[in-house]
Amino acid sequence: MYVRKPYEPQQKSLPGPSAFDPGRRGVKALAVAAVVVVVVVGFFAWRASPRSEPVVAVPVGSASVAESQLVVAVSGQVVRPGLVRLPAGSRVADAVQAAGGPLPGVDLSTLNLARKLVDGELIAVGVVSGQSAGAGDGKVNLNLATLAQLDTLPGVGPVLAQRIIDYRTKHGGFRSVNDLRQVDGIGEETFARLKELVVV
Repeated sequence: MYVRKPYEPQQKSLPGPSAFDPGRRGVKALAVAAVVVVVVVGFFAWRASPRSEPVVAVPVGSASVAESQLVVAVSGQVVRPGLVRLPAGSRVADAVQAAGGPLPGVDLSTLNLARKLVDGELIAVGVVSGQSAGAGDGKVNLNLATLAQLDTLPGVGPVLAQRIIDYRTKHGGFRSVNDLRQVDGIGEETFARLKELVVV
């Protein structure tokens, strides 16, 4: 038996925006979002790009400050014995003046005042080379004596002799015989034996 289906009116699309049409507001929102994305991507790309650092021009042939200075020790008969810093190319006369100059009456004829300095050297002003303690009446110069010469002194072995040299190097020399008291290992008894056998 044939059954007639009820009449279904055909749906017609009405005029207006389709389901995929965002409309004016949607287009504006998408445009704003696109601009934001472009700005963010551009910012991170800028951050990731290498940057040039300023370069300080250095004249050809110039040396660093450390390389252009000398450190020498000035000992003996000067106002301020000790370590002095001088420009490279300085001479013995410059080192003596940097130590305050010689004491009154000091003979500088034994020094070559025009000689160029070498980093780390010791300049002894107004003193003569030390002699062995057993050589007649000669005395050992604390500022010039070698380890072997110091080792000949009574009560001074190789270890104590090295301490004397270390003190001399650190402080730029001995200003007086009494400075021996500052050397580790020299007590009053040892100093009493040495004070008449050494000079500065």
